[in-house]
Amino acid sequence: MNSLSYLNHELAQFPSPEFALTDPNGLLAIGGDLHPKRLLSAYYDGIFPWFNENDPILWWSPDPRAVFVPGSMNISRSLKRHLKKVNWCFSVNQAFDRVIEHCATTRDGQEGTWITNEIQQAYKVLHRQKRAHSIEVWDQNRLIGGLYGIAIGQVFCGESMFHLQTNASKAAMVMLHQHLLAHNFRLIDAQVMNPHLASLGAKSLKRSDFINLLKRFRDIEVASDTWHPTEVYLEL
Repeated sequence: MNSLSYLNHELAQFPSPEFALTDPNGLLAIGGDLHPKRLLSAYYDGIFPWFNENDPILWWSPDPRAVFVPGSMNISRSLKRHLKKVNWCFSVNQAFDRVIEHCATTRDGQEGTWITNEIQQAYKVLHRQKRAHSIEVWDQNRLIGGLYGIAIGQVFCGESMFHLQTNASKAAMVMLHQHLLAHNFRLIDAQVMNPHLASLGAKSLKRSDFINLLKRFRDIEVASDTWHPTEVYLEL
């Protein structure tokens, strides 16, 4: 039976994702906190937090799940032409705090952001613990795009992206795919399907299939230098 769990501030185990509600799709639990151990436990089981400011913490595991296989991104001809024309540079983990702060900036037409100060501080702690990571896009010395997420074994759980110039967030996605493919990652969790993700090549998986893949890949270690802060180079 689908049911909603209420969490306290003790680091208790999450309920199984199979108990998540169907309406709203994937809502599994309410409450708890954003302690690093709880967050990592959530991602380890295919669960993520998503809530608005002044709301309680909401934990989700939707069905179906949007995913990419590293290297499977659909790069259009126009995007390739654009990326070959611009003189952008790319990096890994050189400006994580700035990336998440940009991602939290309210877009036109939005009344607020789910990347609250509480979320930002929690993921900055995970970054300092070498569990949350970012890809940055630079135009000379100006940060113009990027994304961030959580690495769980050979699975990268994407959280959010931003752009200040056209196609800069897509460029970050292309760089992410290239970087993960080079370091033997097996899956990118994009959470909830939408037309933008579908246009980039994301696929929908039943939650049970996603969880099975997560279990296969989440305990496999990757190279120690995978997320070392460095400049990286995009190949098209």
